[in-house]
Amino acid sequence: MSDGIAMPEADRCAFCDYLSGARPYVFVDRNSVVAVAVTLEQRGRAHLLVLPVGHFATLMDIPNGVTGPLMRALRGAAIAIASAEKPEGIAVWQNNGLAAAQQIPHLHFHVAGTLPGGGTDFGPVPEISLDQAREIAQRLAPFLDLTASEGTAQS
Repeated sequence: MSDGIAMPEADRCAFCDYLSGARPYVFVDRNSVVAVAVTLEQRGRAHLLVLPVGHFATLMDIPNGVTGPLMRALRGAAIAIASAEKPEGIAVWQNNGLAAAQQIPHLHFHVAGTLPGGGTDFGPVPEISLDQAREIAQRLAPFLDLTASEGTAQS
C-alpha cells in the first residue's frame, strides 16, 4: 500500500528489535496487537510511542484488525499522559515516508503532553536514560491498561 512513498532504509527494524527484547526499551504496556513505549527523545511531557506489535511500515499498510486496537491504545496513552502529567494539551502525530520525516520504517504514533506554554519540541533533544524512561512508565502505568484493548489482529 505504501508503494510510491520513499521509505527510510534500515538493515533491521529498531522497533521490531525493541519489541522482541533484542534491544532494551521501556514499555508502559503492551498486548499481542499494540504496544506503548516511552521514547528516549522526550519532545513533550511524557512523550510516548504507540505502535503495532506486527511490522507494518506505514499507516496505509496496517490491516483492518489492527486499526481498532491501535486507536484504543492511542486514546489510552493520551488519557494516561493527561491523568499523570496534567499538561495543558496533548499532541499526537504520525509520519509516513521520508518526505514526512519518518525515520524508522515501522508505523508508530507519537503522543506527548504539551510543554508549559504549549507545543512540543521538534528540535534536537537529548536522549534520556532507560532509568528515566522507567520512571515515566511507572508514573503512567496506573492510568493505562491495554488488556481491555486486546483485539484480534487480522491480516
